[in-house]
Formats: sequence, C-alpha cells, structure tokens
Amino acid sequence: MNMRERILAGKLFLDDCEELPEERMLAKRRMVALNQTSPDDLEKRFKLLDEIFGIKINAWVEPPFYFCYGRNIEIGEECFLNMGCTFIDDAKIKIGNKVAFGPGVTIATVGHPIHPDYRRLMYGSPVTIEENCWIGANTTICPGITIGKNSVIGAGSVVTKDIPENSVAVGNPCKVIRKISEKDRQFYYRDEPFMKEDLEEVYRLNGTDYM
Repeated sequence: MNMRERILAGKLFLDDCEELPEERMLAKRRMVALNQTSPDDLEKRFKLLDEIFGIKINAWVEPPFYFCYGRNIEIGEECFLNMGCTFIDDAKIKIGNKVAFGPGVTIATVGHPIHPDYRRLMYGSPVTIEENCWIGANTTICPGITIGKNSVIGAGSVVTKDIPENSVAVGNPCKVIRKISEKDRQFYYRDEPFMKEDLEEVYRLNGTDYM
C-alpha cells in the first residue's frame, strides 16, 4: 500500500512524498490565480475552476476560496460557494447538486492523533454533503461527516456527527432541532408567509419564470 492508498483507506499518513507536495504547490498557484481574478473576468475564473476541480463544473465559487488539492473535491450542478470557504481536501469531499454555502464555511477531511508524540501524523475521512443542503455562514464540518439531502445547518455550527436528511441542525456541537415540515413551505422567515403575488413579482423582476 502506497501513501495515496493509505489516505484513501483512512489510515495514518504523511504528505511529503509521492509528488504530493508538488500537487499542492500547483493547486496553490491556481488558488492564488483564482483569488486574484477581477470580478468581471468570468471567463478566466471559470477556466481556473475547471482546472482546480479537474472537470468542467456548473457552480458559482465566490473568491477567495481556499483548498489543498482541489482535485479531491467533487461538486454538483448549480452549487453556490460564498466568499471565504476553506476545503481541506486531502480525503474526498463530495457535494451534491444545488448545495449552498454561506461565507466562511470550513470542511476538514483530515485529523491528527491526540497524543503529541504522534500529532505530526494525519488520517483522512471523506465528507459528503447531499443535494439541496444549505450550510450557514462560518460552519465547520469535521472529517467523516455526511449531511443528508435538503438539510439546513445553522450559522456558526460545528458538525461532529452525521445529520439526517430533511433536518434543521444548529450549534456546537451541531444537533438536530427539528425536521423540515409543511410549515416551511408556508413561511420563509419566522411568521413571514409566502404570498403568490410576491413570488410572481420576484421572478418577474428577475426575468425568470415563476416555479
């Protein structure tokens, strides 16, 4: 088993061999280039994103965006990453379609042994975020976590355990406080109701068809 295989298997590893440093250096150059793009230079930005992820993507990534390799991130269709997200992608990060990230979200796939004699060593555990999730600002998602589809993670949460689908979860450590319900189809914020005429106007002003 080589070092890359150890990383994928969740075993202890070090990352100073097998051209891993060279891959990170290339990723850093792309990261710097992305984060220095002009807001109106979208063609250059999307070209860099395709190079970072190693595949053509259909997602919006608002710089600055920070990562280790980039190629270990799988991002779905119509995702949105707000500014300042950090993805530590030594192990795999898999993101489903239509996932929205608030600013400053951190996903970590790497941990270290607790005892100081071994703390230089690392282990990786993949993170999966299923489709239609909303991850609130400044959330931290720890290694090995799966967040089920449609779920909402409140701002500032630290996710240390899996979150089931269709859940609203908040806190440090993050805990499920309720399921997404039919009431959420009726009210968009506290007691503010969805009104048909309001929705129609929003979509009309935006030049898109109402659902």
